[in-house]
Amino acid sequence: MSETLFLFAHQDDEFGVFQKIMDELAAGREVYCAYLTDGVPVGCSPEVRNLESIAVLTKLGVPRKNILFVGEELLIPDRKLVDHLKKAKEWLVSWLFENTQIESIYIPAWEGGHPDHDSLHAVGVVATKRLNLIDKVWQFPLYNGYKCKGQFFRIFLTLASNGEVFKRKISWHNRCRFLSLILNYPSQTITWIGLTPFVVIHYLFYGTQSLQRVSFLRIQFPPHAGKLYYERRRFCTWQTMSEKLREIY
Repeated sequence: MSETLFLFAHQDDEFGVFQKIMDELAAGREVYCAYLTDGVPVGCSPEVRNLESIAVLTKLGVPRKNILFVGEELLIPDRKLVDHLKKAKEWLVSWLFENTQIESIYIPAWEGGHPDHDSLHAVGVVATKRLNLIDKVWQFPLYNGYKCKGQFFRIFLTLASNGEVFKRKISWHNRCRFLSLILNYPSQTITWIGLTPFVVIHYLFYGTQSLQRVSFLRIQFPPHAGKLYYERRRFCTWQTMSEKLREIY
């Protein structure tokens, strides 16, 4: 049976590819979902967040045994993936080497929204390039601050600099279902208060699942012009990100 791997930085990042997860399952593929940080600050337990994503993914049809909390095993905290790139890359290379039936790999977009998202994107690109699998990789947008000011951001915005956009219309039935699924992250209520209005607007007026190919060249340059969202939030700087990434090229 062919396999599909979804790579997420945090528990709840799966909201960006609900439709694609369903599509891959419907195609008869073995779907794996791996989280490359533990999703919580240092010293906190990820158990609650793990259970929330398990509940959502199993409702979509992903087997529990295929949900991998790698960040917890590797001791990679939230917002710190940029400091653990080598560990994450080594895990991914090893996993892909052992799972030889991979048909597709999905990773967060190179978009400058959250440093963990960009870090994971780079890990995915570098690891799959090494194994000659990069042509099987797709990126999906979550959020970024391109042409926004302050702490404002946009949801599901694809960047033209990432190349051609492949869109898939989501049925009204699935849009309603996906909106109900985002209620399953109570531990992240504050985050979702900010995200939900924009997700609702997207499903009401656009209702698409957007994907783009990836490129090794792209990760050597900032995702877009101007300050990145994670720079404005003071989570990380592009200079720090670029210096850390050069260690795994």
